[in-house]
Amino acid sequence: MKRPFLILLAAICACAQAPKQPPTPVQSITSNFNYVNKQLLDMAKDFPADMYNYRPKPEMRSFGEVLLHVMAGNIYAARTGRGENVKWDDQEVDPKKYPGKAEIVAAFQKSVDDATAVLKGIPPEHFTQTISPWLAVIEHSAEHYGLLVAYYRLNGVVPPASRPQPKK
Repeated sequence: MKRPFLILLAAICACAQAPKQPPTPVQSITSNFNYVNKQLLDMAKDFPADMYNYRPKPEMRSFGEVLLHVMAGNIYAARTGRGENVKWDDQEVDPKKYPGKAEIVAAFQKSVDDATAVLKGIPPEHFTQTISPWLAVIEHSAEHYGLLVAYYRLNGVVPPASRPQPKK
């Protein structure tokens, strides 16, 4: 009688998982930073080149200008992460230097790569003291990701993240 009970108990214990630990601050910052930038890069590469100058209203930034504006946040994060004393507003880029989709995508990719490399080099214990500027940059990027979703929808285009994913 004891033997079936012990086998059942062993099976239950084997199936029981240790509680999953919540992510550390550096893991959370890194995964969120990577996620939002992947979504933005997917959009940057996907949106039609002839629509990069599209703006819902004349006073709004164009699709390409929004990406360059988000890029300024990545530049700010990288420079701040390297210990430079910079202001976010001073990182804005001149859209005239990036005349088309290819130049904007390349510059945005470079900003992501640079900020990601800096983020990887920051000791994890740093994030137990502050998560600045990374959380603000992530939030800023996410706001503009949502704005760019509207640009897609206003043009009758489905954003990459909303498209059905192919079955694996």
